[in-house]
Amino acid sequence: MVSLQTPVCDFGWKAPNFDLPGVDGKRYRLADAAGPKGLLVMFICNHCPYVKAIRDRLARDCAELKQLGINSIAIMSNDPADYPEDSFDNMKKIAQEFDFPFPYVWDETQAAAKNYGAVCTPDFFGFNADMELQYRGRLDASRKEAAPADARRDLFEAMKEVALTGNGPVEQIPSMGCSIKWKDEC
Repeated sequence: MVSLQTPVCDFGWKAPNFDLPGVDGKRYRLADAAGPKGLLVMFICNHCPYVKAIRDRLARDCAELKQLGINSIAIMSNDPADYPEDSFDNMKKIAQEFDFPFPYVWDETQAAAKNYGAVCTPDFFGFNADMELQYRGRLDASRKEAAPADARRDLFEAMKEVALTGNGPVEQIPSMGCSIKWKDEC
């Protein structure tokens, strides 16, 4: 398992479109997912210990952000051929188990992950209403284990600021997680 950190936020970078199948049987494009105040695009998976440590907090924070006009979408880009726990059927189970308040979609070709420059799970991209990147940081201080319950909610606070002002914080702490599991290129 390779542990990576995300790059620094490239403020103003425009969100690339996608068209991906969700575990709910619907297809989602960027415009379908966006909220009136912005969109949080998350690259997650089922098997990564960094993601497992935050799933409940992720569901909580995204539900609260939705009340502020920020929608969320989670994209799974790993190759399930090598990581069966990341299969589409298991994505459905995880979304139900944690009552995800956002679409959980499969990036089978890995094009979305490449277009976004995703490097790890979890990798967070917070966009304002104009779909300009304003946040590329961590959820909180969690790593392979959940941070204390009273830990600062970095992502929530940043995206709340985006909802209120259209801009994210200048200071951001990178997310850390397992590398995206790319398909072998032949």
